[in-house]
Amino acid sequence: MDFGLVLQTDPPASRVVELMQRAERNGFSHGWTFDSAVLWQEPFVIYSQILARTSTLKIGPMVTNPGTRTWEVTASTFATLNDMFGNRTVCGIGRGDSAMRVAGRRPNTLARISGAMKVIRALGRGEEADPGGGTAVRFPWVKPGAEVPVWMAAYGPRALKMTGEEADGFILQLADPYLTEYMVKAVRDAAEAAGRDPSEVTVCVAAPAYVTDDDSPAALAHAREQCRWFGGMVGNHVADLVVKYGARTGAVPGELTDYIKARQGYDYAHHGRSGNPDTQFVPDEIVDRFCLIGTADQHIEKLNALRALGVDQFALYDMHDAQEAVIDLYGTKIIPAVNA
Repeated sequence: MDFGLVLQTDPPASRVVELMQRAERNGFSHGWTFDSAVLWQEPFVIYSQILARTSTLKIGPMVTNPGTRTWEVTASTFATLNDMFGNRTVCGIGRGDSAMRVAGRRPNTLARISGAMKVIRALGRGEEADPGGGTAVRFPWVKPGAEVPVWMAAYGPRALKMTGEEADGFILQLADPYLTEYMVKAVRDAAEAAGRDPSEVTVCVAAPAYVTDDDSPAALAHAREQCRWFGGMVGNHVADLVVKYGARTGAVPGELTDYIKARQGYDYAHHGRSGNPDTQFVPDEIVDRFCLIGTADQHIEKLNALRALGVDQFALYDMHDAQEAVIDLYGTKIIPAVNA
């Protein structure tokens, strides 16, 4: 199993770079960041610094979207980084929930994501593509062998289907074993129906991880409070799914939608941060299911279960009060045990 580190690009950027360096030293293979230009600093500028100060770490957004930047600009940015540092980027892409809504725009449609994925992948390889204006273009400076894998974030049935049909990878932002099994199956079934080899779609589960010294009630309570924000972030996407498909219709599992009944709103000023006041509706059960909470041995047990379900990478959201400690514990104990 590969391991990734997920950060927000809060200033100073030097700390983001330092944490990514720390992750590489501890055996992490990927470094990811949020991508919301109003809420945080521009990630692609920081990627250049991360790549220059690491040797093998692959980097990318979790996730970018097809509305903030034109598709050829996104493709050119990835292709330039690859030309400078080797093929060490991955384009994680989704609707742009925070990036679009904070700027007063609606999240992108699946059709727009589909078009962007095709264009970014093709241009990143040096192939010809039409970025939406009716004119086919290509980057004459892209070298043979260049590539930009595109991984799609998804929860709903149509998005899962499209991921299986079109994406190089699947990003699932929760670590609940039941929902992981359900959604990985949906993606793989769609890939097979489209004539693809399902094993070629990389599966990445992304969720907060907080390692405790023991499993005492006090330790677990503190860990849950550090990670409760994640249930609120996921709840934003879930709320849209309920509006679209309805609750308890069979289109979306109740295990994903039931917990948002008490949700009353969301302020992006606290997006992805521990102590988010808009996430008190998230029960302990959801934190335990969606995140990795507890001792190192409990993390190892859950990661092994996820790997058995077909997960290729676990990407660790590291927004809490123990950033360095969790990176180090994963490096010294958890990653070696999982990949023994």
